[in-house]
Amino acid sequence: MLPNTGRLAGCTVFITGASRGIGKAIALKAAKDGANIVIAAKTAQPHPKLLGTIYTAAEEIEAVGGKALPCIVDVRDEQQISAAVEKAIKKFGGIDILVNNASAISLTNTLDTPTKRLDLMMNVNTRGTYLASKACIPYLKKSKVAHILNISPPLNLNPVWFKQHCAYTIAKYGMSMYVLGMAEEFKGEIAVNALWPKTAIHTAAMDMLGGPGIESQCRKVDIIADAAYSIFQKPKSFTGNFVIDENILKEEGIENFDVYAIKPGHPLQPDFFLDEYPEAVSKKVESTGEDGGTWFLDLKSKGGNVGYGEPSDQADVVMSMTTDDFVKMFSGKLKPTMAFMSGKLKIKGNMALAIKLEKLMNQMNARL
Repeated sequence: MLPNTGRLAGCTVFITGASRGIGKAIALKAAKDGANIVIAAKTAQPHPKLLGTIYTAAEEIEAVGGKALPCIVDVRDEQQISAAVEKAIKKFGGIDILVNNASAISLTNTLDTPTKRLDLMMNVNTRGTYLASKACIPYLKKSKVAHILNISPPLNLNPVWFKQHCAYTIAKYGMSMYVLGMAEEFKGEIAVNALWPKTAIHTAAMDMLGGPGIESQCRKVDIIADAAYSIFQKPKSFTGNFVIDENILKEEGIENFDVYAIKPGHPLQPDFFLDEYPEAVSKKVESTGEDGGTWFLDLKSKGGNVGYGEPSDQADVVMSMTTDDFVKMFSGKLKPTMAFMSGKLKIKGNMALAIKLEKLMNQMNARL
């Protein structure tokens, strides 16, 4: 773990989506220095499935030595952003760091992405980041620290990252393109950088997507918080960078990354947009083997059922892949998540149920 230096004492950090997950972890790391944290997030009332509100986050921040200002902010609403900025200036006197963390995700292809979901991703990820940055920049210009940090990936134009979830990729890359533009626009005044994890990060949202057991393939949010904290220590001249959490922490002298693992020693799921596994990710998909036809697997009815042909009831999830890749997946040689990310596995229907397939595969292989 990266130790605190106290250098953020008295600094004001404005964080979108800070009521839980990565945003709250960054807030807590800065709060341990005695920083002022503006919690700009939507959740004012307890969520039925996700723990934490802006008020519970504020309590945690103050418990570790920081000062908190909880603000109800939907980043799609420019007036709510402006109101939160005004409150921050009135209470703390300025803004030193902005973290654009709020984000929306839908891993669906073009025909399966409703316009409402497209608008949500574009308005939260791309537009929301722009609006929050625009509102904070006049005050960041007055700061000696002056950092904008977007939680967004490097701009990897490998088509594999577009073909299965084009809308999400474009919405997320919009956040990264602001780094390119604003780093040049405000060079010498404000450092503007992006931060992205090398592996999957365990959050409440990840639990909802992947189901129980997914956490063993993830790292804790602490690794992103430590990486962000490292960036905040750097001068304004450190700008326009697309930082990977593990890489910057290695530069800080961190050698033992097991401390960040939920389950030390367990294989980790690589995050999207990084070509860490070229054979699995970058290679063009080639169709091999004969078509095995259509099969169904029923895990809902008592006792379960499997057979050839269409199921009697409408399927919740439809998966398409070649026979060879199907065999590799069920024998444990190809992870379902990597198969999907590389385009070998195409999914229609309930994505949350589909993501749980990997846990099922692991359980089956453990019993074989």
